[in-house]
Amino acid sequence: MATYKEKVGTAVVNYAGNYPGAVEGELWYDSTNKDFKYLYPNVTSAGSWRTGANLNTARRELGGAGASNTSALAFNGNPGSAPETNVITELYDGSSWTEVNDMNTARSAGGGTGTQTAAIAFGGNLQPGYTTATETWNGTNWTTVPGTLNRPASGGIQAAGTTTSALGFSGTGPNALTELYNGTNWTEVNDLNNSRTNSAGTGADNTNAIVMGGEVPAVTGKVETWNGTNWTETTALNTARDLLTSSGNTNTAVLAFAGRNPPTLYGRTEEWNGTNWTELNDMSTARVALASTALTTPSSAVAFGGLISGQSAATEDWIGAGVAVGAWSTGGALNTARGQNSGAGASSASGLTFGGTPIPGVAGKTEQYDGTSWTEVNDMSKGGVERGGTGVVTSALAFGIEDPNPPTGTNPDALTESWNGTNWTEVNDLNTARSRMGAAGVSNTSALSFGGTPSGTSTELWNGTNWTAVNALNDDRWGLTGNGTATSALAAGGIDGPTTNTANTESWNGTNWTEVNNLNTARREAASSGTDNTSALVFGGETPGDTEVANTEDWNGVSWAETSDLSAVKNVLAGNGTATSALAYGGNPGPGVVATTEEWSVPSNTTKVLTD
Repeated sequence: MATYKEKVGTAVVNYAGNYPGAVEGELWYDSTNKDFKYLYPNVTSAGSWRTGANLNTARRELGGAGASNTSALAFNGNPGSAPETNVITELYDGSSWTEVNDMNTARSAGGGTGTQTAAIAFGGNLQPGYTTATETWNGTNWTTVPGTLNRPASGGIQAAGTTTSALGFSGTGPNALTELYNGTNWTEVNDLNNSRTNSAGTGADNTNAIVMGGEVPAVTGKVETWNGTNWTETTALNTARDLLTSSGNTNTAVLAFAGRNPPTLYGRTEEWNGTNWTELNDMSTARVALASTALTTPSSAVAFGGLISGQSAATEDWIGAGVAVGAWSTGGALNTARGQNSGAGASSASGLTFGGTPIPGVAGKTEQYDGTSWTEVNDMSKGGVERGGTGVVTSALAFGIEDPNPPTGTNPDALTESWNGTNWTEVNDLNTARSRMGAAGVSNTSALSFGGTPSGTSTELWNGTNWTAVNALNDDRWGLTGNGTATSALAAGGIDGPTTNTANTESWNGTNWTEVNNLNTARREAASSGTDNTSALVFGGETPGDTEVANTEDWNGVSWAETSDLSAVKNVLAGNGTATSALAYGGNPGPGVVATTEEWSVPSNTTKVLTD
């Protein structure tokens, strides 16, 4: 591959501002700001699980193979009914599972490893009894090969490697047996240091593997690595557990997840770097006895099947650190710093903010953003904070209010104001006075208000003239955020009860709210952007323990995934736009308020100043 120097040379472009022709890695001189700048790839700083399509057949104790989160193979397993084994094989393309040709021997709890087009399965339970049979997959069919395991019982066996270089270890007993496969025969080699069952294991080939967790006989977090000759004990998992699973193509880059320490089921995820285990974001669904892709890196994996309360068909995709994503960049600052403000707007190039922190002259102040700078426009009729706000810069709605200067305590109000692009006008009030609510809508003629305090489940629909009470939220909360339209909206986070932050997410279909998958980080007083209930961003906010955060999460219609953070922690901020083009502005980073604005975009690169 040609280097950047070979392709474009060494000359530095002199350009007034951000150079539109720049490519990743290119350096140029911004003559306006007198800075050297370059394009830097936007990547995730921490991994996250995202819900994928269900298996066609729910099952536990199944086998798995694959090389990424878009290429997986699921086979055999226990469907929860007699004879508690099966031959079913399914293929995953990143979007859906498809049934393909069956295995030759029905089994469960066997070993499995390899890729979507070259996998190996061996051992397992026959219900009753065990099998030592080995089968290989060529992308189309399974073939029973002559080589069989030497062990008499091989249920729960773990696997590492490929169809021509595999390792089988641990299993029913517990036991410490280890066997090596060379493409033709299995040979017994040096045992594990700890006999165990219900463990997890992975590795690139029969010279490079790792085993973790299980029962020895008590539930353990012990870990051992294989160098082709011997097993060596190393740093244990942070959470002891059995019936977990793992993905990794070396014994120095591994992801371990799920499992249990009875009676507790875990969605816990840990990453191994060859020295230490680091806890990452949990799975969406805690479970045991699941399977995963085999020869993957910690940045790309798929987990599927398992046992929750019954057999599971659930699939989750892992998006690891370093995966290309969108990013926040600095935009023009507000003229007046503020928090507890509200916003409206269609993209990162168009925003309206109004109201805010109750200091003189702020609570009714309105500013408009053109993609470069904020301009003060006409004030609201009545100052206040913690309003619901929605719409665009030429047609917006503000509703509910917390009086910044009540005689005593807070004072929620039902006030509604309509913006026509020039002026605010008082219109018909909400039916229920409240503040700190979620909001959705596209104009001053169509909006949805939901949650808030003191009436945390109330939902009202605006038709351009009046508010009408409609079906309530399932979860009573205030300090939540929301996005979408009057017929397709999302409500996320908030405070559920007196003091407890929630990660709960609900989806609105125009008639009812339905609980869907939670945020990864419980939070209140965050901001959000998005055009409907199938795509959204949530950013900033405050977590349990009154800690402001910069976390950003991306919604794909099914689940949330962590993505690039804001440049600074803050809560009670405002936001607007879509899931691909958004603004975040104002807020409270702790003491005081800020005027900063950040712009979200999904291109793979963002502009950095060299000194950064």
